[in-house]
Amino acid sequence: MAPKYTSLIFLFLLLSSFFPYSFGGGHDYHDALRKSILFFEGQRSGKLPPDQRIKWRRDSALHDGASAGVDLTGGYYDAGDNVKFVFPMAFTTTLLSWSIIDFKRNIGNELGNAVKAVKWGTDFLLKATAKEGVIYVQVGDAFSDHSCWERPEDMDTLRTVYKIDENHPGSDVAGEIAAALAAASIVFRSLDASYSNLLLDRAVKVFDFANRHRGAYSSSLHSAVCPFYCDFDGYQDELLWGAAWLHKATRRRQYREYIVKNEVILRAGDTINEFGWDNKHAGINVLISKEVLMGKAPDLKSFQVNADAFICSILPGISHPQVQYSPGGLIVKPGVCNMQHVTSLSFLLLTYSNYLSHANHAVPCGSMTATPALLKHIAKRQVDYILGDNPQRMSYMVGYGPHYPLRIHHRGSSVPSVAAHSARIGCKEGSRYFFSPNPNPNRLIGAVVGGPNLTDSFPDARPFFQESEPTTYVNAPLVGLLAYFSAHPN
Repeated sequence: MAPKYTSLIFLFLLLSSFFPYSFGGGHDYHDALRKSILFFEGQRSGKLPPDQRIKWRRDSALHDGASAGVDLTGGYYDAGDNVKFVFPMAFTTTLLSWSIIDFKRNIGNELGNAVKAVKWGTDFLLKATAKEGVIYVQVGDAFSDHSCWERPEDMDTLRTVYKIDENHPGSDVAGEIAAALAAASIVFRSLDASYSNLLLDRAVKVFDFANRHRGAYSSSLHSAVCPFYCDFDGYQDELLWGAAWLHKATRRRQYREYIVKNEVILRAGDTINEFGWDNKHAGINVLISKEVLMGKAPDLKSFQVNADAFICSILPGISHPQVQYSPGGLIVKPGVCNMQHVTSLSFLLLTYSNYLSHANHAVPCGSMTATPALLKHIAKRQVDYILGDNPQRMSYMVGYGPHYPLRIHHRGSSVPSVAAHSARIGCKEGSRYFFSPNPNPNRLIGAVVGGPNLTDSFPDARPFFQESEPTTYVNAPLVGLLAYFSAHPN
């Protein structure tokens, strides 16, 4: 038997031992897709539109930015609190856009809602970058917010506005904003040309600002953004990430030349198996590799080499200190909110598998060969785990399946709604809802929680925020995954 097929058989046998929980009933991926997009409406800040579908939410934070003389209403709360952190919000917007760009044909009748989710983010990012030489990167004092447990409609915590400028740089957050605006401009190109042009023009300006005034925002604003969304991995990856999306959106030679010139300086080969709001390395390599695999960018071949190395490092059975699998088959990486790694890395596996398929290419990993079909299988098993094929037989998406988290770490979901309790519920009054053993009164449909730990255990309780808190950047890449598997369930 040919060595290639021997390695494939070995890998599939290996996968069956790493992913033992498959209950055979199949999943309604389109229903999960619909709910994963609906979740973003529960995270909205500002004045809600007439077509708001999560009805227990109401208008909130209508004066954001007023203390700085600007309008910073709108945007998303990142997780279960009421702060607007722009770094993860921008990453969420980038990944939502990438999901639509690559899987638009699979989203079906949810495309309109997915586009609205992107626009809710980009409308805010346009406000945050409207003032020349200044970018607003956070609204709300996180320490003040985290000392209270109150719904956003009652919020009376400090809504301090934080900004970066040429004297207080933030190339990381600015680079991510540029990536988000550029990616979104591609989404809107065929839908609203003038809005698309506005996004792209702003992306160019923001990237120029990020590149000219280099530095990490967590150095400039350490006391405000740390330890919540500190940039632990430096700003260099966001500059490459922003340039990569601007090249994709504009096709301008200057951005390609920037990538080639700065590949080594900005450490493109670092931490190749990391991808999330803080570290873009694996995403950069996969995104740029598409052109290489199509034969259009031989001078960027090293990015494909890095992307292939990323694939090999994440395969089950190949030892790597930064990637583990639980007994139930879930990807586990160090840090909080493990599900962010599961969805973002799985998204890259699926995306790269499509690029490989179109190029009729596979990834050599020592004695084994990672085919596009294999990568899709691994990504699908991660999605199935989230939806209920796991030792707990529990969906980790609120509202999907018969058994899902009921006590998620989320202020708006856990405190009675304005409709149910019109009187204000103050900062400390909400504590009784935080510690209550009762299920949350308001279901945040589509929210995917931080998820189980390395032993597949999950405490369905609000105080365990690492496991029970949802975030926008968990759901954003999941949209693309669910779109694809709704069209290709087998």
